[in-house]
Parts: sequence; structure tokens; C-alpha cells
Amino acid sequence: MKKLVQIILYSILPFLSIAQAPPSWTSADMYLAIRKLNVLGSVLYVAAHPDDENTRLIAYLSKDRMLRTGYLSMTRGDGGQNLIGDEQGVELGLIRTQELMSARRTDGGEQYFTRAYDFGYSKTPEETFDKWDKEKILSDVVWVIRKFQPDIIVTRFPTTGEGGHGHHTASGILANEAFEAAANPNRFPEQLKFVKIWQAKRVLWNTFNFGGTNTTRDDQLKIDVGGYNPLLGKSYGEIAAESRSQHKSQGFGVPASRGVQLEYFNATKGDQPANDLLDGVDLTWGKLAGGAVIEKMINDIANSFDLLHPEKSVKGLVSLYHSIEALPEGNWRFKKMFEVQDLIEQCSGLFIEATSNEQYAVQTDSVKINFSINNRLGTSSEILKIKVDYFDSSLIQPLRKNMNLNFSKNIFVPASKKITQPYWLENKMEQGYFNVNDQQKIGQAGVDAAFLAFFLVKVEGQNFYFTKAVKYKFTDPVRGELYEPLVVIPSMLLKSEPALRIVINKDQKFEGDLQIQNKKNNIVAIPYTDYFLRNNKSDPAVKFNIASVEMTARDQSINVGYKIESDTSTSIRFLAKDNNMNYYSTSELKEIKYNHIPYINYLVAPEVEFKKIDVKTYNKKIGYIVGAGDKVPEALEQMGYEVTLLSEKELSRNGLDRFDAIITGVRTYNTNDWMSKYYNKLMKYVEDGGNLIVQYNTSNFISNVSSKIGPYNFSISRTRVTNENAAVTFLKPQHQVLNFPNKITGDDFKGWIQERSIYHAGNWDKNKFETIFSMNDPGEKPDEGSLIIAKHGKGYFTYTGIVFFRELPAGVSGAYRLLANLIALNKKKGF
Repeated sequence: MKKLVQIILYSILPFLSIAQAPPSWTSADMYLAIRKLNVLGSVLYVAAHPDDENTRLIAYLSKDRMLRTGYLSMTRGDGGQNLIGDEQGVELGLIRTQELMSARRTDGGEQYFTRAYDFGYSKTPEETFDKWDKEKILSDVVWVIRKFQPDIIVTRFPTTGEGGHGHHTASGILANEAFEAAANPNRFPEQLKFVKIWQAKRVLWNTFNFGGTNTTRDDQLKIDVGGYNPLLGKSYGEIAAESRSQHKSQGFGVPASRGVQLEYFNATKGDQPANDLLDGVDLTWGKLAGGAVIEKMINDIANSFDLLHPEKSVKGLVSLYHSIEALPEGNWRFKKMFEVQDLIEQCSGLFIEATSNEQYAVQTDSVKINFSINNRLGTSSEILKIKVDYFDSSLIQPLRKNMNLNFSKNIFVPASKKITQPYWLENKMEQGYFNVNDQQKIGQAGVDAAFLAFFLVKVEGQNFYFTKAVKYKFTDPVRGELYEPLVVIPSMLLKSEPALRIVINKDQKFEGDLQIQNKKNNIVAIPYTDYFLRNNKSDPAVKFNIASVEMTARDQSINVGYKIESDTSTSIRFLAKDNNMNYYSTSELKEIKYNHIPYINYLVAPEVEFKKIDVKTYNKKIGYIVGAGDKVPEALEQMGYEVTLLSEKELSRNGLDRFDAIITGVRTYNTNDWMSKYYNKLMKYVEDGGNLIVQYNTSNFISNVSSKIGPYNFSISRTRVTNENAAVTFLKPQHQVLNFPNKITGDDFKGWIQERSIYHAGNWDKNKFETIFSMNDPGEKPDEGSLIIAKHGKGYFTYTGIVFFRELPAGVSGAYRLLANLIALNKKKGF
């Protein structure tokens, strides 16, 4: 039974938070997988962020060398920028997690993470470790090494800083320290209840030549990873391009490469290999007692494999399974048993799935699950049992060739059924890391599937448990048949948006609407705040206009108005009680949907922060040219401005003189190549008295601005101030932007988050542009390019790298006041 449980555990691992069509293997895939059975070697690649990994090397190692290959990313990329939407922080991390998992499905690697949070650009490893808690994240790296058991570890970045970003250097330091700590029983001994100590052979730094830095040398080990795999019909450079292009939120689409591609390696721990990355590592079954016979059996199966009739190999694979099962327990034994079981399923042509027509399984309600099995190639197979949660059905039915066996079952979802939630978001996080208390979860890439279906099938006389995540299956009229995650949610969902409400008028009331949505029939909802849970009575400071809401139909929504009696900024967290079930809901559902990744669903507390900000505004109508995506327009509307979103169509057809100011969203000139067509129109708008404010654009090897932006020359540099508390020097205290309509002082730069500014202006025309601030990170020279302003005709042009897109959604009062002053530069119209 213990062996069965371990095999089931291995079979569950690929079904964590993966929503995709059932894998469809070609005979070439099966043949390659058979050959991989004879390779008992593993490599763990280590870096800091999604997109740091060397996809070409991972593809080569996993698909050419057939090594078990993993990528350990320190973070989920939460602090990066977003080219496809307005998600930031944790939401961006959720997107990049799925992009990275998609990349691994493409290049054949496995994905792992630590608990570290990407808090934004860092210039030193010291700053990084100060926020990450170095010992905690080191323990995570050690845990993954002990669990994965790599023969060698490869780092993208060195310990000496050539990687630039502080997170990059920190990842190299942690990998090298973990190499020794993982083998030391006195380091993180609490892990040894679950894993054993592990000593890798060496740590290799995968040196590089990019970003203007060349760390490769002729005396380093060189490996050609650019080969062509005729069974796959692609070179590893082509596979790598597909993998790297999954990082769509970062604009990392890349062309395919072909031909010789050299990678360079230098040992930082252990010995320097002379001929191969795995010099001195036994990759054969000879490393296991009794393994010699296994190698011969695999060779026989591979030599006799029939591309047109893979089912002929099933008997041999079942026999192989028995032989591996008889070996002494160990990591490779269970890994190879799982690989063989996977091959048995694929070579048999078995189609097995469990799906639902509903996206959500609702607590205290039922969900219908559809089971489907087809023995497409006619191997000797029999379905014995299907189990999902409390449902356990004995079938004992032969599976006839290419005949569908379909049936459905309604399964009750108890209130105790765990809500589907990214495990790293279950607890309140710290500034630099997620709080994850379950040791077994650490390192896991995705979210546990809401339901797992276990199919007990007898194949050629041997019982196998095939484990499938239950998925939401539907047909899109454009994209066709789709599979997405099935998600467990509460029977009531709450929503009160926006989560941050700015109050700028002293007479403005703290009020809003709480939306209550029932996800099942017949609910009587009573709205409360969390004050009720603490005091068992209603909050006297919050008045709802409806005491209770009766909702009979599923998916019915009702808005309940509320008013808060408060004279100062305050935060309110809502909940609702279902009086029929004595059931409390404290959840708001957030959804993120992009076609290139599975649907993302997660729950947050329905909380609203009312923030009083002393900000005066001048001018009224704003045109906002949308760029990569940000939440600045919503903040402007809360300040009382009338905001019109401008696409290319609006820019081409409409006059601009009706706008008091036009603001370009973040990376507008990077993402909209049509902006160059409207340069003259925008400059005429400024010349006639308009006010054009350009937020940051990037200038790097990924994205550059091809069009002219301002009326006078300037460039975009890579200068940034990453310390959110960096001192800000006022260069022109009497300038209008610091005095009207709000007096800007040093207090306005208190309470900022993540950073001050990015992608400063550089090489500006000093005869035309005025600089307003000087700022810098510790140990660096002051820079004046965070905000430059030029008078042009009757109007004003501004370029700024100040991170309004981060500070406004965070409710930073100084950012609101400074932006209001920028909008008022031309004093065009009053209210």
C-alpha cells in the first residue's frame, strides 16, 4: 500500500494548477520517452525571476540529453512591469507563474519557486537579503535541492555582481551556499522528516554575453546546445524560442535560432569539468543495485518499438514496471515507475478525463462531474474503480477498442471543502516573502487542483491508478474546445470596488455599495463588517440600507448601500452571513483571463480603504492614451477629472483641443507603433496651449522607442532610483509644478512603495528642458532625469519616470498632489 501511495503521489505532481487539453503524444514522443528511461541524471538551473532561465540550455538538457531538468526561480516576478495589462504586484506574479509553467511544458523542464517576493529592482544583494530574509530563502533552496536531488546545479548569475540586478546576484549566492548546506544534516534539520541530505557534484555558472557584459572565456567548458532533433522536427534553439516567447507579459517574444549555439560554464563549487557538464556522474542504471537488467529491458523495448503500433510495447512496459518496482526504494525507482506508468497510458492509447461543464464548484452545493474513458488502441484493459473525494464507484468493466465509456455523477461540495487559492496567498505576506507554513508546499509551482479523479485501470493484468485533475471543459466559438481550472468557491461572493477610495472633498461622504452575489439557490444574506466576528454585533459606525437580502436564483447579484461615520481615513472589511445555512462568506473573487495561460482565480478579503487626501485640482478634462496597461485613469477619475481613453481611432478622428491635458500611459511608445503617426498632431496640441505628460517608456534590448516623443531632443536612459525612501532634492523650489495648486514638500515623498522612478530622461536639451528633482540610490551619483518639463509654444511637455502607476493605486498622497500639479501646468481652464 505504501508503494501505491507513493506512485499516486508522483502521478499527482503534473496536475497542479495546469489547465490544458489532455496531453497528446505522437509515436516519436513515446519513443523518446522510452529512451529517456535509461537516463538517470538530473540538473537544477537556478536564477532569480521568470525569464531569467536559459531556455535553450533547458531544452537541450531535457530533450537531447534526456536529463531530468528543473528551473528554480527565486521569485514569481511580482515586481516586474506588465506589457499586456494593468496587473501589478501579486497579480502580475500569478500571471508570470503561469507563463513560466507554460514555458516548462514547452521545453520539457520542471518548475520550482522559493517564497521570495519580487519587491522590485534591487541594486545590491545586501538590499535583497534584507527584504527576503536570507536564511528563510536559503532554506527554500536547500529544500528544493534535497527534494529534487540534482547531480549538478547550474546558475545563470555569478556571486560577484556581473548580473547587475541585486536579485540576480542573490540567486547565485544562495545556490552556492545551498550546495553545501543541503549536504549538512545540521542545516535545516526540520526538513529531514520529509527528505534526505543531498550532495550535488558541482555548481556551474552558465556564463553569458548579453546586456553589454561578456563573461565567457575560451578556457571555460563549452557545449554546443544548438542541435537539431529529427524526431521533434525542431532544433533546440527553435524549441527555446517557443518557450521564451511564453513570457508575453514581459514582451519576450523572440525569433527561433538554428545552427551551432555555444554555452559556457565555469565551476564555482566542486571540480571544473573537462569534457561534459556531468563529468564523473553515473547516468546509468548501474548506479542502482539490480539495475543492469533494467537497462537491457529498456533497450529491448526501444529496439522493438513500432511507430505505427505503439500498443505492441505495452506488455514489455508492464513487465518493466514490475522489475523496477522490485528494486530497493529510492528517488529514481519511484521517478522511473511513474515515467513507465505514463508510457503505458500513452502507448495503450488510453483516453481518460474527468471534466465539469461548470467553472465553479460551490461549497454547500453539488457539482456535476463527467467521466470519459476510451481504449483507443485496444490493449487488454479493464476499468475497476473511479474515486473523487467521497465518491467511490466500483465498475469492473472491460474497455472495448475505441468505444467511449461515459457517465456523470453529482458530487456534493461540503462547507469544509478547501477553497481553491494559490497556497502562497493564503497567509498575510511580509514585504519580501510569502508566508507558507506547509513545508511540503514550498517549491511547488502552481495551485493544487480542486478535485482529483483516480481511475483504477487494469492494463495487461497490472492495476494502475491514473490520476486526472477535474477540469472545466467548454467550447469557445472561436478557439474551439478548451480546458480551464475547476475552482472551489464559497456560496456567496462579495465585492466592493474600487478597493481604494480617495476622498478629496471635506464634505464628501464615506459611502459605497457592497455587491452580494449568490452562487447557489435560496440564500438569505445579512451584510456585516468584520467587527461582527470580533464583537458578535453589528458595527455601529457602518450603516447598511438593507438589513438582509433574499436571493432565490443562482448568480443573482444585489447591491447593498452603506455609509461610514468617520472623519479620518479608515479601512472596512466586509462579510455576509447566509441565514439559511449559518454560513459566513468573507471572500471576493478575482479573475485574470488571457488566452495564452489558464484562467487565474483567487480570493481576497472584500476590503475598502477610504483615504482622505489633501489635494487641489485645476483643469478638468483628461485624454489618456493607453499603453501597456495601468490603473492611473481610475485614480484620475477619483480625483474628479473627466477621463477619456484614447486609442488610435480616437486620436485620428478627433480634435485634441477639448482636453486640458493629455497623459500617455506607461510604455505607450513601446507598445503602440502608431504613435509616430500622431507626433505632429500632439506637438500642435502642445504648441496651441495643451499639456502633454508622457509617463515612462523603456530603452533596453527588449523594447525601444522608435518614434520621437517630445518637441526637443532627449533620450530614455536605464537610470532608476529603486530605494522608495531615497532623498529627493528640489532643484527649483519656486517652479510652478511644486507650488500650484498644491505646495509640494518633502512630506509628499513619504510612504512611497517599491521605488521612486524608472527609465529617467537622458541627454536632454538643457536650453529647453527644466529639471525639477535630483535623486539617487545610496552610493550613486544624483540624477536629474526623473522629471523634465519644457515650454513649447503656449503649452507644456513633460517626460517623467516617476512611478505614478505604482503610487496612485497604493494611495500615496504625494503622488496624487504632484500629478495634479503636472496637470495644472498650462492653467488652461478652471472649474
